[in-house]
Amino acid sequence: MPAQNNSSPKVALITAGASGIGLAIANALRGQGYAVFVVDVSLDAVNRFNEKFGADRAIQCDVADPIQVDAVMCEFKKQLNRIDVLVNNAGIAGPTAQLEDIDVSDWQRTIEVDLNSAFYVSRHWIPMMKSQDSGGLIINMSSNAGLHGFPLRSPYTASKWALIGLAKTWAMELGRWNIRVNALCPGSVSGVRIDSVIERDACERGMTSEQIRDVYQRQSSLRTFVDADDIAAMVCFLAGDSGRKISGQAIAIDGHTEGLTNWLDP
Repeated sequence: MPAQNNSSPKVALITAGASGIGLAIANALRGQGYAVFVVDVSLDAVNRFNEKFGADRAIQCDVADPIQVDAVMCEFKKQLNRIDVLVNNAGIAGPTAQLEDIDVSDWQRTIEVDLNSAFYVSRHWIPMMKSQDSGGLIINMSSNAGLHGFPLRSPYTASKWALIGLAKTWAMELGRWNIRVNALCPGSVSGVRIDSVIERDACERGMTSEQIRDVYQRQSSLRTFVDADDIAAMVCFLAGDSGRKISGQAIAIDGHTEGLTNWLDP
């Protein structure tokens, strides 16, 4: 491992960091002076990131594949002599269906991307964080589905609950090295992904997209969706001095979700 240079800029690594929520986090941390590196499954998004921020800052990787993860993390280790913030942001919505109608392959893919990837990636960087006097911060991107049941979304919900369990467990394991671990639990985030989820949910329930969107918004006390920048701001807070004693927490960013319930069902 290269010798640590304490004068070098702090470093953040973000999975699924070249678009969407991940890109918002990357931009916010760059604004705080971090050198930001990302992996993303989309080659187009990776190319756009590198064109904007510099070659080799982003590498294409399917983080559900441990072999790809091992290769890419080893590539990054050639460039990095420290890691201050790791954001396990990769995730997919998974199927929208009754449990008995979910294909095994859809279940497995959702668990691989949303849960297992956090393990595949984190295990590479924890030794480096342990070697740093400054410790580090790991953030698992859970969901308010990790705090409630969520009908028709079994694999997604299972993975998001598990990410909270990992955050609390890792916080206990790693605290003596000044490594903090938290889970963020956003509500529905405005953008293409929630639009597709709403479309599938409407189809499954035999309702219009507008009706489902209204239901989703009324599940929050603030009656609104979250913006990606809201999540990025919380990452920056946790990474800064104000968050230095916060660990082992599941932090909701959701306008106070009152419940993800079956109340529309017959």
